[in-house]
Amino acid sequence: MRMTMGRRAYPSDLTDEQWALLEPLIPQPSQDGRPVEIERREIVNAILYVLRSGCPWRYLPHEFPAWETVYYYFRRWEREGVWEQVLRILRMHMRRRQGRDEEPSAAIIDSQSVKTGPVRGPEKGYDPGKKVWGRKRHLLVDTQGHLLAVKVSGAQLSDLEGAKRLLAPLRQIFPRLKHLWGDTHYAGSLIGWLKTHLGWTIEIVRRWKAPARGILVPIGEEPDWDKLFPPGFRVLPRRWVIERSIAWISRIRRLARDVEGLPLCSEAFITLAMIRLLLLRLAPPFP
Repeated sequence: MRMTMGRRAYPSDLTDEQWALLEPLIPQPSQDGRPVEIERREIVNAILYVLRSGCPWRYLPHEFPAWETVYYYFRRWEREGVWEQVLRILRMHMRRRQGRDEEPSAAIIDSQSVKTGPVRGPEKGYDPGKKVWGRKRHLLVDTQGHLLAVKVSGAQLSDLEGAKRLLAPLRQIFPRLKHLWGDTHYAGSLIGWLKTHLGWTIEIVRRWKAPARGILVPIGEEPDWDKLFPPGFRVLPRRWVIERSIAWISRIRRLARDVEGLPLCSEAFITLAMIRLLLLRLAPPFP
């Protein structure tokens, strides 16, 4: 039986090896205040429990610190940009391990519309294409599927406008980034906007059907379209990478739908999900 901090460990708890990677990246308590009563590791474990189990904050097990304390640090570190910084450092570590440059030069963009829970909050709407009432997650990942940036908006926002909100502040953050891949929703005016504002290019990956070879259609007869364009699933170049990343975060119960009152909290939990994934790969619990 594995023990953590004097209690039985939950599956979502960090191992010693994972905490060794994460501890230097978490802000430490001030030395001028009162003595520390709650260790940072337990606060992070509690946040990861909420992420993985999907429970409300008030339903945190009593073995963890008080839910008000855990939520306070979750929001504080979100406002201070701690989660983004942790993700960036772990992503750089993983890319080095993969033999790649620390900073990406190309990325893939896509969005996911998700239903919202019965909670109050801004940025909600209806996506007529997906027929979903809720929010839309605009994601940017590198060619390995690691999250680079996320922006959560109402589902009514178009992919074009969402992409502009997502990408506009990233030029200084990713100086090597020059090229994107995306689906047909990112064609049109976004191509010129990217070139003008960021100096980037984008390649549109379209759905296509390869005609079957060796089929002759007599003049004047209706062709057999099922033979010309055989049905079936086809992997789209580059786009499958971000589709896989979306599948990764959708497996996390807290992210199966958007139950956050604030879009910023939704973005923080998505970032945390990718942090957890990187920790599992950098320090597997069962190597």
